[in-house]
Amino acid sequence: MTNDAPPQTAPALQIDIISDVMCPWCIVGYRQLEQALAQTGVGAFIRWHPFELNPQMPPEGQNTAEHIMEKYGASAEQSAQNRAQLVQIGEGLGIDFNFTPDSRIVNSFAAHQLLHWAQEYNLQHPLKLALFNAHFTQGRDVSDHSVLADVAEEVGLDRAQAVEVLEGGSHADAVRELEGSWTGQGISGVPAMVFEGKYLVTGAQGAENYGQVIQKIMAEKTAA
Repeated sequence: MTNDAPPQTAPALQIDIISDVMCPWCIVGYRQLEQALAQTGVGAFIRWHPFELNPQMPPEGQNTAEHIMEKYGASAEQSAQNRAQLVQIGEGLGIDFNFTPDSRIVNSFAAHQLLHWAQEYNLQHPLKLALFNAHFTQGRDVSDHSVLADVAEEVGLDRAQAVEVLEGGSHADAVRELEGSWTGQGISGVPAMVFEGKYLVTGAQGAENYGQVIQKIMAEKTAA
């Protein structure tokens, strides 16, 4: 069970996930965590926090394959193999990674602002998942304000308000502050998950490993 806002009774676990909409391993890690929560029968309150893998990405973005080769020094073959691996992993997690020769990495700062705003309406979690889907499955440009407003409307947010948030930049400073807070705490890669405000797990660790973390924390909570 995952919630965007706390229910009437306190959830079993608070899990803060630092991530970027541009990061395929972030949605992989979340789906693995989701499996672990289901397998252990533990409830959780999920909060998403901003991180930009490419804060200097220009408005027009960059071709995904070119970006991977340029940033990580991967060959064209290695880049293709990495995407093929993600497709295969995604299939087992219900994620439809739809990489094409035209797939692009875009600037995610506007998306993070929208996610910060959506938290006020308890719709941050569904918006985050919808943005992952829009980017990785539908190939939509989630740096485009019109696209972002459309996705916001699809999860039940007011489209006109979303446009106002994006055009006015009302949440820009708060997002920058959060990003700085997490990087200041040593977060340099995502996904990074903080359980109960004190247990940090980095990278997509797999359902089994997440399950072990959850069981360990629950045992400690029970013994306390």
